[in-house]
Amino acid sequence: MLLLAPVLILWTQISQMNGQQIKHFPEFLLLQEGENFTTYCNSSSFLSSSQWYKQRSGSSPVLLMILAKGGEVKTEQRLTGQLGETKQHSSLHLTAAQLSDAGTYFCRGHSALEAPAVCPQTS
Repeated sequence: MLLLAPVLILWTQISQMNGQQIKHFPEFLLLQEGENFTTYCNSSSFLSSSQWYKQRSGSSPVLLMILAKGGEVKTEQRLTGQLGETKQHSSLHLTAAQLSDAGTYFCRGHSALEAPAVCPQTS
């Protein structure tokens, strides 16, 4: 008997803001329920903070976490985010993927030269 496990499709994207380019990798990831994944972003400039988002088709992006200190590691449930010491690299790791985790994952960064008002706020 052949059993098929549910498949999650995860996307990342390249974003650009005020001349700063953030590259994400892997760009596309296909995995089965229960597997772990890590996605990365690299910035062309120094970041004062890094924000990770998830977006499902037809929905607005949902803020997953904000990382503001170089070398910071933050864990929230099955997600672990890390901002590199140089504040130009960030990663997001998900443990034991579930069907509800399918979507597009991306990070946004704010350079130290941007006005703080540009950064999204959490309530």
